[in-house]
Amino acid sequence: MTNDKEMKKILKKKAMENPEKYYPVSLLKEKGFERKKCKKCGTYFWSTDPEREVCDDPQCVGGYKFIGKSPTQKKMDYIDVWKEFSSLFKKLGYEPIKRYPIAARWRDDTDFVQASIYDFQPYVVNGLIKPPANPLVVPQPCVRFNDLDNIGISGRHYSLFTMIGQHAFLPPEEFNQNKYFEDIFTWLTKGIGLKKQDIIYHEDAWAGGGNAGPSMEFFSKGLEIGNQVYMRYDTTSGTFKKLKLNVLDMGMGQERPSWLTHGTSTSYEANFPTVIKKMYKIASFKPNKNIMEKFLPYSGLLNVDEVEDINRKWNEIASKINIDTEELKKNVLKASQIYALSDHTRSLLFALNDGVLPSNTGGGYNLRILARRSIDLINKNQWNTTLYDLAEEHAKYLKPQYPELTENLDVVQNLLEVEEKKYSKHKQEMKSIIKSLKSKKIDRNELITLYDSKGISPEMLKEEGIEVNTPPNFYSLISEIHEGKNKNHKTSTKTRKDIEISEDLPETEILYYQDWKIEKFKAKIIYLKDNFVILDRTAFYPTSGGQEHDQGYITKNSEKYKIKDIFKKEKWIIHELETTEDLKINDSVEGHIDLKTRMQLTQHHTSAHIINLASKRVLGKHIWQAGAEKTTEKARLDITHYELPSFEQIQKIEKEANSIIRKSLDIQKTIMKRDEAESKYGFVIYQGGAVPGEKLRIVKIDEDIEACGGTHLNNTLEANIIKITNVSKIQDGVVRIEYVAGEKALEHIQNLESYLKHSSDLLSVSYKEIPKTIEKFFNELKKQKKENKDILNSMLELIHKNSQNKEIIELNLNIIQKSSTQLANLFTKKHPEKGIIIKNTSLNYIICVLGSKTNNKNAKHLLKNYKDIKGNPKFAIAKIK
Repeated sequence: MTNDKEMKKILKKKAMENPEKYYPVSLLKEKGFERKKCKKCGTYFWSTDPEREVCDDPQCVGGYKFIGKSPTQKKMDYIDVWKEFSSLFKKLGYEPIKRYPIAARWRDDTDFVQASIYDFQPYVVNGLIKPPANPLVVPQPCVRFNDLDNIGISGRHYSLFTMIGQHAFLPPEEFNQNKYFEDIFTWLTKGIGLKKQDIIYHEDAWAGGGNAGPSMEFFSKGLEIGNQVYMRYDTTSGTFKKLKLNVLDMGMGQERPSWLTHGTSTSYEANFPTVIKKMYKIASFKPNKNIMEKFLPYSGLLNVDEVEDINRKWNEIASKINIDTEELKKNVLKASQIYALSDHTRSLLFALNDGVLPSNTGGGYNLRILARRSIDLINKNQWNTTLYDLAEEHAKYLKPQYPELTENLDVVQNLLEVEEKKYSKHKQEMKSIIKSLKSKKIDRNELITLYDSKGISPEMLKEEGIEVNTPPNFYSLISEIHEGKNKNHKTSTKTRKDIEISEDLPETEILYYQDWKIEKFKAKIIYLKDNFVILDRTAFYPTSGGQEHDQGYITKNSEKYKIKDIFKKEKWIIHELETTEDLKINDSVEGHIDLKTRMQLTQHHTSAHIINLASKRVLGKHIWQAGAEKTTEKARLDITHYELPSFEQIQKIEKEANSIIRKSLDIQKTIMKRDEAESKYGFVIYQGGAVPGEKLRIVKIDEDIEACGGTHLNNTLEANIIKITNVSKIQDGVVRIEYVAGEKALEHIQNLESYLKHSSDLLSVSYKEIPKTIEKFFNELKKQKKENKDILNSMLELIHKNSQNKEIIELNLNIIQKSSTQLANLFTKKHPEKGIIIKNTSLNYIICVLGSKTNNKNAKHLLKNYKDIKGNPKFAIAKIK
């Protein structure tokens, strides 16, 4: 399959050969722009300067040309950029909308939103549902971890940046490329205040998320401000297939205009103004303005992922600006640590606010990198601050645009403090391993393995005095290892890809949505192959969403056909029967559902929602469903949480869950269009992960609102009772709650009562006295063990005194066998040249344990002469090696 990079390359070549077909050429010419080819990189670009020979990429133009001399008189900080942009575009006919969460739970192919178009893929882009507005603009925070080592050095890289999106979704005949391009031109000239001669457009192409299209990048003074993509193709098949809609996908980093208009030495000073000011004070450090102004025009040349010899590049830059390399690095690297810490804490603020926790797997792994790298920076520099102090400062500054960040600061503080404690404990646990590495030479691969498998960072090694040569792109390499790994919240769904079904076959009408109590229904066979049957309508629930399929059978006349399996494939529910003999297409049949099994499965499924709600109320708003399974015997719910809940917390969750049941709440179930559901309830509906389809079934139990296709009760009271049976930590950041409901909960409680009754009878006490009796028993056992140990030591001393001239010591002891064996072992280990024979007449056994230098023959001879033990005594001979 052709990947995104290859698709982009192919499309770019096509567009380069025929620009009029792909780009707004007529409008560019109208505005006075002329097409040129960069003599350095070969990129086609547009400029109003007839003498210009190179494009505006910093590699070609020689770095940033706006530092200290902004091309505009207008200054906008980060907050001002969105305020000005959204105001202008509202006048131009666009509707500003609120951001989406950074956790892309509506998609099953990514953990995080990485571009504003992610908000609308695949359903809006494919024309299946309407966008929230059309056209629209959105300030979408995006997360990317592939540039971690460039953050702070280049002056422009971030782990989280805000992509202001300009989007439209229209049929090709209504898609007005020239208008959209002119709107951006208006923003650049009137919004930002740039002159035409300071704007350079680059021809390019874009591919990602299963879509592609030609694009125009817009630059000024070496800085790429954004790019406008005219998305036309679906590339999921590896070929360019035209979309039903043409899609406008303009993405502009909100941080870029802010930096450009301020002309500061780095973009961080313009976009984190309050945090940077705070950090300069804490660090008692401010970068040398003269050095930074000279360096920053070349900072883009230090992209560690693109530069093979980073030290040589440092030397080159130092030479260009006539500064000693070490002095340059000392000044820049110190500042870069402040900038990296500022960036990382902002990313953590957004992620934790949106319910993503640091962990050892999936997207949470990269958040842990950010958290631990930040802690290392604070500790290394002995800065008097914490992750939360800086996150809170970010939240205050961002409040005008993102007020929700200040509303959840208590949750963020708790999660950050937990992460700091975990890291401190981890460092203590790893000290012995680190010490064992002191004599070793650690190469790049081992350094990566140490971090990825044991969480040992280069900083931890350096703290213990171990010199390591850390690759300049170390954290980016670590991040790449975990890119594209499956998200942990997916639940299994059975399917059979080998079953071929014609697209013309009507979609299965689902009856179990109407009422979970449906026991019988009439239907017609519309598909039959081998033992697989599709009915025009069915009340049988297929295995999906972690819930087992229904049990039952179908009948034709009086003949029964038992159900073996039920699963869903695309828009059809397929029934696998034990036999399909005498069945044929168009036969009328009747479905019979095992209602007892259905009831138990339904109670378990509804209880998952109830426990999820109860967990949020007890443990906090950060709780999300991370997986589930519901069978007839038991069920489980996996939730995101940073530690194993205490016994008291588990009791509170169970109590709250049963309180919800007793409130006799009606369970609302409605079918809604995806866009309507998202607009009304937000993205909290995707508790169980991505749900496919244009329409969603929304299940609402009090404030728990989820997109769910499972069978559900009509009222919480029908769940009867929930009993949590076990709680365990299945991976870092994910807790598993096992439970039973309804009849199975009653069985579990009765079983517990039986265990208590048996224990009560065994101990001859009432069940209330069992804990005290067991405690007393164990105390006596500990006391007995101590007494036995004292006896053994006394006897060992006595034997030692009386065994000076004997090869084998004979003892007749009426003590417990375990103590006898311990005594023999202790003696022979201390005296390998001797042996000991212990006989116990009351218990009828003989033990012979020989030291490693003892004569075996003597022991065997002695054993034959034991006349005082009658019958066939149990005996053993062992020799200590």
